[in-house]
Amino acid sequence: MEKLAVLLLAHGTPDTIEEIPEYLGNVTGGRPMPQSVIEEIQHRYSLIGHSPLTSISLAQGRNLSEAIGLPVYVGMRNWKPYIQDVVAQMRSDGITGAVAICLAPQNSRTSVGLYRRVVMAAAGDSITIDFVEGWADHPRLADAFAERLRPVLARSNRSGPATVLFTAHSVPCRTVQVQPVAESQAGRPSHAEPDPYAVEAKHTAALVAERVGLTPKQWVFAFQSQGVAGGPWIGPTVEDTLTALHQHGVSSVIVHPIGFLCDHVEILYDVDIAFREHAAGLGMQLDRPESLNESALLTAALADLAQSGLARLKEKKAAATAQ
Repeated sequence: MEKLAVLLLAHGTPDTIEEIPEYLGNVTGGRPMPQSVIEEIQHRYSLIGHSPLTSISLAQGRNLSEAIGLPVYVGMRNWKPYIQDVVAQMRSDGITGAVAICLAPQNSRTSVGLYRRVVMAAAGDSITIDFVEGWADHPRLADAFAERLRPVLARSNRSGPATVLFTAHSVPCRTVQVQPVAESQAGRPSHAEPDPYAVEAKHTAALVAERVGLTPKQWVFAFQSQGVAGGPWIGPTVEDTLTALHQHGVSSVIVHPIGFLCDHVEILYDVDIAFREHAAGLGMQLDRPESLNESALLTAALADLAQSGLARLKEKKAAATAQ
C-alpha cells in the first residue's frame, strides 16, 4: 500500500555558538575555515542570541501538514535534523513516496541542486521522490511577500516615499557560471545551461513589486550576505547599493529579502544590524517587513506545490501499475 508524505528541506543552523565550528565544517564540506571567520560568525550569532531557523521551519512543516492532511517531514542539509536521518525515519514510518520542496524558492546549483543530490542519495530505491526544482514564480509566494510589504510601505509613505530594496542571498560566482557537462549518450557534448538563480530571484522581486504597485523607479535589487571567505560572490552588494541610492538622494529604504522564508542570521544580523548600521552611517532610514515565517499565504503556496507533486506521484504509480 502506498503511503505518501512531504519533505521540506532547509539549510539548517546550529543551536549554540559552540556548535558553529562543526556547522561551518558541514557548510564547506570539511574544508578548513580561518579561525577569524569562525570567530566572526560566532560574534554575529551572539548579537542575535539565537537563530530561529530550525524552529520556524518545523512550524512551517506542521502548518503544511494541517493544510494537506498528510505527514510533513523537515530535514536540514547542514545541521540537525539532517536530511539523511529524516529520510531514514520516513522509511521506518513506511513512507513510499514523497514530494520534496526546498524552503529556498529560487533554483540554484549551489542550493537546490545540492539538496536534490542529498535527498535522492538518501531515498535510494526505497522512496519515490517528486522533487520540486524551483517555485520562484508561484503566485501565492509573491502574494505572501506583498502582504508583508504593504503595511511598511504605508508607514513610509506617511513620512515620505521610500525606495524598496529587494534582496536574495548571494552565491559564489563560480556556481552560477556555465558549467561543463558530461557527453550525451550519442557521444556529443550536451549544451550547458546557465544557472537560473539570479534571474529567478529578480523575477520574484518583480512579481512582488507589481502586486504592491511599485513602478520600476521605486525599487532596486541586490544580493546580500556574500561569503566571508573564498572567491568572488555575485552582486551588487546591499552596502554598495545603499551607498549608490544615498548618492542619488534617497533617504529612506525598505529592505525586503525575497529569497528567505523565515528569520535567521542573514535577516536578524545582516539586515537588522549590519545593513541598518550602514544606512545610518549614510544618514538613511532603513526599515524591513516582517519575515514570512508562519504566513498563511506561504502555507497555501507550499500546499499547492505539495498537492501538485502528490498528483504526479500518483500518476507515476498508476502508469507503472498499468505496464
